[in-house]
Amino acid sequence: MDLEDHLRRIGGALWGWLVARTYDSLVVGAVWWLGLRLLHVPLALLWAVLAALLQFVPHIGPVVALVGPAAAAAISGGEDRFFLVLALYSGITVLNGLVVEPLFFKRVAHIPVWSSLLVPVALGLVFSFWGVILAAPLLAVYFSYWPRPPRPGRHGPPRNV
Repeated sequence: MDLEDHLRRIGGALWGWLVARTYDSLVVGAVWWLGLRLLHVPLALLWAVLAALLQFVPHIGPVVALVGPAAAAAISGGEDRFFLVLALYSGITVLNGLVVEPLFFKRVAHIPVWSSLLVPVALGLVFSFWGVILAAPLLAVYFSYWPRPPRPGRHGPPRNV
């Protein structure tokens, strides 16, 4: 492999990571918007767009995205609506962490679920904030060099029908 091949592979891996993160952010934003609309939280669309954008900042962004809707719910609807927004946040976090994010990162960026859970923690312990931030793109590049088995039906001789 020459330098051009390495750069093409790394660029493809980072593009896959960006696409997977974008899909994940769109799903999180849509679920936030739907949940906040159902709870009648003011400025639901604004909070959902902010949540989708902040999804690009791992581990910290989703927590920051909670502040606006929680405050708006507390002011407009009292503590009942505030606790419902907290429950919505919990549901979105669990759904995203266990279903949506692993699905997109496995299918688009080819990052195994086990590594997407363990590596950010390990890099965070070693390199602090930057380790956590750079873990996912580094994983995408690392796993782009792993050989992948061919998908069934895409390789091999044509079948006689």
